[in-house]
Amino acid sequence: MCLAVPGKIVRIEGDIGDVDFGGVIRKANIAMVEAKVGDWAVIHAGFAIEIMDEEDARETLKLWNEVLESEHTSIR
Repeated sequence: MCLAVPGKIVRIEGDIGDVDFGGVIRKANIAMVEAKVGDWAVIHAGFAIEIMDEEDARETLKLWNEVLESEHTSIR
């Protein structure tokens, strides 16, 4: 199973992008996609695998948060 999370690309240097995941910046290889600063990218295992529009990215993050909240609640 593949789990990927969208993040916003805030800086690009060569094939490496700084990607913002809700305030946490991580580096990702963006060589497999045509990305520019401001794009939302789906990141898996340190690689950008798809560029997505902001609306879809925010909806995906909302769903991720719902899953995480339900997991947190069920652990208690």
